[in-house]
Amino acid sequence: MGHPRKALRTTTVGAVSATLIAGSALGLAPNAQAADAIRFVDIAGDGGTVLKANVITPAGADGTRRYPLLVLPTSWGLPQVEYLAQAQKLANSGYIVVSYNVRGFWQSGGEIEVAGPPDIADASKVIDWALANTPADERHIGMAGVSYGAGISLLTAAKDKRVKAVASLSGWADLIDSIYSGRTQHVQAGALLDGASLVTGRQSAEIRQIFDNFYASNLSKEQEMIDWGKKRSAATYVDQLNQNGAAVMMANAWGDTVFPPNQYADFYEKLTGPKRLEFRPGDHATAELTGLFGLPNDVWTDTERWFDHYLKGVDNGINREEPVRLKSRSTGGYEGYPDWKSVGATRKKIALTGTTTIHTNVDSGADGGIVFLSSILDQIAQAPPVASIPLLPRRWAAVWQSEKYTTAQQVRGTAKLHTTVTPTKESGTLVAYLYDVGPLGLGKLVSNAPYTFHGQTPGKPIGVDLELFSTAYDVPAGHRLALVVDTVDPLYIEHNPSGAQLTFSSPSNDPSYVSIPLREQ
Repeated sequence: MGHPRKALRTTTVGAVSATLIAGSALGLAPNAQAADAIRFVDIAGDGGTVLKANVITPAGADGTRRYPLLVLPTSWGLPQVEYLAQAQKLANSGYIVVSYNVRGFWQSGGEIEVAGPPDIADASKVIDWALANTPADERHIGMAGVSYGAGISLLTAAKDKRVKAVASLSGWADLIDSIYSGRTQHVQAGALLDGASLVTGRQSAEIRQIFDNFYASNLSKEQEMIDWGKKRSAATYVDQLNQNGAAVMMANAWGDTVFPPNQYADFYEKLTGPKRLEFRPGDHATAELTGLFGLPNDVWTDTERWFDHYLKGVDNGINREEPVRLKSRSTGGYEGYPDWKSVGATRKKIALTGTTTIHTNVDSGADGGIVFLSSILDQIAQAPPVASIPLLPRRWAAVWQSEKYTTAQQVRGTAKLHTTVTPTKESGTLVAYLYDVGPLGLGKLVSNAPYTFHGQTPGKPIGVDLELFSTAYDVPAGHRLALVVDTVDPLYIEHNPSGAQLTFSSPSNDPSYVSIPLREQ
């Protein structure tokens, strides 16, 4: 087993620092005062719970005309001034903007519900309040948010038909697939959320129990946790969202260690109304960050264009652009696609031949990095986590490599691992990594994903199908791709009993491989 309490302590420090820095920095936003004065108000949410909010109206609004309304729920752990710079810009361009601190955080009342029914009811109550107390147009209502606010916005659009457009930035569509993908706890991400909420909010007894079961790997409570997460996932209500017809824009980062991109892409494919999907380099909420300070920012620019078209009817062309828009981690250039399945239209398989046995419970040196830090370095300096592939100890790491590529390979989308594993114990965890390996054997991390199994028969082979986290990465000519599998990674809780071994094989009737999605060139 891993050490979740230690992880909790270390990442809580990071969470506290990040929250306080963001909070104090965002406090500078009022210096960039926009057209009309900011009103700080109390709004009665579900059950009368007080929600601390601020309202900005366009300059000169006198009640003789109606304006489109934008409602912005705050991110996890951030104060109500979070969106002030963007709210002022949006008000300048003709929107009434109401931002509010979600229940359980900062000065708002109640306890943290993690986008539960009270949070969605709160969002509708904020819309009610705005329609009654501002010159907002009930026919033109949108919602947007980063992270927690993104999830609440999507869920509200599925429940409240009045919401006509959504911009969901660095959010989630499937909560369980985000922090429990591959049946593996993403412990650094969970501890980050837990620590931030302990400092800036008031946890309900329910969420405290969920966190405790999460850390303790309480399998008797696993289904309870999954059901809890489904209730808080827009993917559960995609039919209602489609029926309501809201125009949905979603943006996320390739390296988001809290809400990985796969679950957004899967959800996007199920939407039938107007939709747009954007992925950029970075980690959780880092792509939107500069926009929160009022600086030029592509995500917020597209957000305003989205609302301008679907709430104001502006013919700005956003509806005619290719709706899937990606920014490569390697080149920084944007690419457009008609849909997600076109992203990795070509696939090449790397055969995982032979039989390899590894011992568990030792970190081989192949890791997914550190929550936030690693993907930010990749975003800013194109410096992902690295490992020396030749030096990885084969006792604890299984390694397969492709031939050298004669031309550059543009990896786009979701790599998929298919293999056969024979465990010596009934449970276990493996982590798969895809590396770009240069001439000297130094591997740069392209993607990774964890996988956990329980209740298996020792000595009996099991099939493993695992999707690695989606990405956009260019492998230079003369390089190879390598698949590495080990059993310990600080990002995840592992479930390997003492002395366990895993044997990977490639039966002739069911060969093992990793399928690499490539952009058509």
